Amino acid sequence: MSQLKRNIIANYTSQIYVTIVGIALLPLYIKYMGSEAYGLVGFFAMLQAWFAVLDLGLTPTIGRETARYQGGATSALTYRQLYRALTVIFVVVAIVGGGALFLSSTLIATKWLNLETLPVEDVVVAVQIMAISVALRWMTGLYRGVVTGSEKLVWLSCFNATIATIRFVGVFATMWCYGFTPLVFFIHQFIVAIIEIVVLAQKTHRLLPRKNSLNEVIGWSFKPVKPILKFSLTIAFTASVWVFVTQTDKLVLSGILSLKDYGYFTLAVLVANGIMIISGPISSAIMPRMARLNAENKHEELIKVYRKSTQLVTIIAGSAAIALVATAKPLLIAWTGDTQLAAQAAPILQLYAAGNLFLSVAAFVYYLQYAKGILRYHLIGNIGLVVILIPSIIFAATVYGGVGAGYVWLSMNVLFLFIWVAYVHSKLEPKLHLKWLWNDVLKIILPSAALVTLISLIEIELEGRVENILFVIFVSTLILSSSMLFSEQVRSKLKLQLKINV
Repeated sequence: MSQLKRNIIANYTSQIYVTIVGIALLPLYIKYMGSEAYGLVGFFAMLQAWFAVLDLGLTPTIGRETARYQGGATSALTYRQLYRALTVIFVVVAIVGGGALFLSSTLIATKWLNLETLPVEDVVVAVQIMAISVALRWMTGLYRGVVTGSEKLVWLSCFNATIATIRFVGVFATMWCYGFTPLVFFIHQFIVAIIEIVVLAQKTHRLLPRKNSLNEVIGWSFKPVKPILKFSLTIAFTASVWVFVTQTDKLVLSGILSLKDYGYFTLAVLVANGIMIISGPISSAIMPRMARLNAENKHEELIKVYRKSTQLVTIIAGSAAIALVATAKPLLIAWTGDTQLAAQAAPILQLYAAGNLFLSVAAFVYYLQYAKGILRYHLIGNIGLVVILIPSIIFAATVYGGVGAGYVWLSMNVLFLFIWVAYVHSKLEPKLHLKWLWNDVLKIILPSAALVTLISLIEIELEGRVENILFVIFVSTLILSSSMLFSEQVRSKLKLQLKINV
């Protein structure tokens, strides 16, 4: 088995586990902590996403430069000098960003969040703990970039699964001993963040070139950053735009909705984000590989990886998204046992799941630009997207709440895929787009969508959690089977297997 396949399998195994653990336990959080306290947990997740604005493009940059070093395009000395310079920047930004959030804790608790029963003093302390935890977790981006760029993704996947177990499962043991309160929850997350950063730092230092193998002293200088500054700042800007695009609705609604209703909204969006989570392992595996192939001038192999990966994401993420759209309410009833919660969250879940499907496919054009080191189209596209999306989401979320934000999210991602991605492909890889869109995306998605449409025409009355979960499993299996059947890559492998058996 090739290293790329092992990395993808390891990533998927880990990511599926992390996703299942994180999502499956949400009803327990709401049950034992209360929906308002869970809204605070959702606010914590949003803060982590917004903190990425301070990344300055450093995480993907160190990942790409690590892959280039592994491919022989960068010397060991230059790479170590770059790593040291980026370490300084990471530490400074973590202190400044975390400190600003820490000092704003009282303002956030009293002026922004709509509290109902939680004590203000406890929320202030919780936000302060959030600030330190977010800064620590953001610092791990430097180390994850090195590990990912080195393609040590099997180790990273195992580590992520372990940390997720401690973070999501272990917290119940802590709260069982000390109380099911937000303070206990966030103190536990703080301790996990410390463990995470220490282990990742140790792993990173074992992957770096040995100092005694270098011909010169590494020194302290920011000169190594200059050659990649344009690339890094471009990523930084687009990453910031990405945060604005994906998190503005959550920020706006956190100040509009009560923490209880915000908890319901967060639950629906978190489940829908599973679409992006399960496509993440492929991007983590192929981005350093594509960057390395581009550095080695292996163009045909690069496009082959690009197209095969697109089909894989379309099969897995596409099937999951379509299944969520078709079975949103039965899934939520089976999962939580709360029909009122299901009725409120299902429409939001459907809209965000569909939007995330188009987003996960459209993201591939960024992977291509990343590999080639040409990000101006990504920059322009994201500027255009944010100019249209941000005011639209603010208006829709303010007037129509979570459902309004969901409709905007879906519409913008559909337009981005069919208009902007086509344009970028025409500039970077002429004649690729139509083959890519039809053979690697639409031929897989459309039959499943048609199947779901037929199922939706049948009125089915379901009672009880068991009946609902069986319905969800049945529909999901049909959708996945349909997607695999219409994938050229899967059909080719099945034909080859049949020939071997014969």
